[in-house]
Amino acid sequence: QVQLVESGGGLVQAGGSLRLSCAASGRTFSTYAMGWFRQAPGKEREFVACIVPSGVNTYYANSVKGRFTISRDNAKNTVYLQMNSLKPEDTAVYYCAADTVAPLPYPHYWGQGTQVTVSS
Repeated sequence: QVQLVESGGGLVQAGGSLRLSCAASGRTFSTYAMGWFRQAPGKEREFVACIVPSGVNTYYANSVKGRFTISRDNAKNTVYLQMNSLKPEDTAVYYCAADTVAPLPYPHYWGQGTQVTVSS
């Protein structure tokens, strides 16, 4: 069982930055692929980024490539999402996800979400 708790969301102006964190419980964190998804109002949840257990490989949605960076610290059981050059269209609830399969086609574990709002 893996429990995920996100933090770091908030309100930021367009062009600004935020860093999201996701703390995971359990001793097997380093064996899971971790990632981020987001859901904007009235839209379906969409993939944002994924990082494999070792941290060597990462995957990004085209819409965030070059602006967002996913990383992980296995010693701290935490995955991060550094978001730069934020746009109003990045406004969404961001969810942390985990599974044994990358790039998380059907994540088994989800966090409760954290709101990110980008003002124009």
